[in-house]
Amino acid sequence: MSYEPSESRSEEWAQRTIRDVLMEVYREQRRGRLWRNIWRGVFLVLFLALITGVLGKSGRSDPVQAAIRNSEHTAFIRLDGEIGNDMVDQVELLRNGMQAAYDNENAKAIVIYANSPGGSPVVSNTAFEEIRRMRADNPDIPVYAVVGDMCASGCYYIVAAADKIYADPSSLVGSIGVIGSSFDATGLMEKIGVKRRVKIAGKNKGMGDPFVPETPEQQAIWQEMLDQIHVEFIKAVREGRGERLNEAAYPDLFSGRVYTGLEAKKAGLIDDFGSLYSVARDVVEAEELSDYTPEDDDFIGLINRRLGAQVLDFIGGRMTKVR
Repeated sequence: MSYEPSESRSEEWAQRTIRDVLMEVYREQRRGRLWRNIWRGVFLVLFLALITGVLGKSGRSDPVQAAIRNSEHTAFIRLDGEIGNDMVDQVELLRNGMQAAYDNENAKAIVIYANSPGGSPVVSNTAFEEIRRMRADNPDIPVYAVVGDMCASGCYYIVAAADKIYADPSSLVGSIGVIGSSFDATGLMEKIGVKRRVKIAGKNKGMGDPFVPETPEQQAIWQEMLDQIHVEFIKAVREGRGERLNEAAYPDLFSGRVYTGLEAKKAGLIDDFGSLYSVARDVVEAEELSDYTPEDDDFIGLINRRLGAQVLDFIGGRMTKVR
C-alpha cells in the first residue's frame, strides 16, 4: 500500500509526458502544414500572375494601336533570339505577321527588326525563301530590315531577303559561315577505364558520338556537309544583296567573321545606317509604328518547345548552325 501514491504519480507523469509529446507533434505538424500551404499559395499567385501576363499580353485590345492601324503607318515584326529548330513556330510567326501587314492597306512598308545571333540553317533558309516569295506577291509594299545589337549568321541569312538593310554603326552584322561542334571524350573514357559498346549497321551510323573515335573519313564527311551548307548560305546572300556586295574589297566577306555596322556598309552587307524610328520616319515616311509580331498564345506549347530545344541542343552536340 505504501507504493500506491508513488505509482499513481508515475502514471500521472507518464500521461502528462505523452500528452505533451503528442501536443508538440501536433503543433509541429500544424506548423509544417501552414508553411506548405503558404508556399503553395506563393507559387499559385506567381503562376496565376504569369498566366495572366501572358494571356493579357496576347488578348488585350490596345486602342492606341487600333487607331494607328486605321491610318498610314509602318508595320514592324520582331526577329529576335536564337533561330531554333521549330520551323513551324518561327517561320509561321514571321509569315503571319507579314501577311497581316499586307492585308492592311494602311501599312506602307514592313520592317523586320532583327536582333539574333543566328541558328538553324534550315529554318533560316525557309524564312529567306518565304520572305522573297511574299515580296514577289506584294511588290507595292517594300520590306526593310533594321538590325538591333546583332544580326549574325542565320539572322543575316534571313534579312538578306529584304529590299534594304539598315543598322547602327555599332551593330554586329554578318558572320556568313557554318559551324558544327562536339566533344571528344575518348581520352576521358580511357582514363577512367570505361569502354562504350555501340552496335551499328552502317559504318558511319554512329558518326559524331563523343565516346567513339572519329575516323579521317568521317571528318571529311562532316567538312563536306558544312561546306555544302556554307555554299547555300553564300548563294542566298548573293541573291539577296546582288551587286551591292563589295567582294573585291572584302575577300573575307564569307569567312564567317562579324563586321560592325561601319564596315558592313562598306562591304555592302547593309545599305545605310538607321534605326526602326528613322527608317519609319525618313525612308517609309510613315512615322507611326505598329507591332505586327504575332503573339504565341499557346503558353504550355511554348514552354514545351523551349525545353525541347534545350534538350536537343544538349544531346545533339553535332547539330549544325549557321554562325
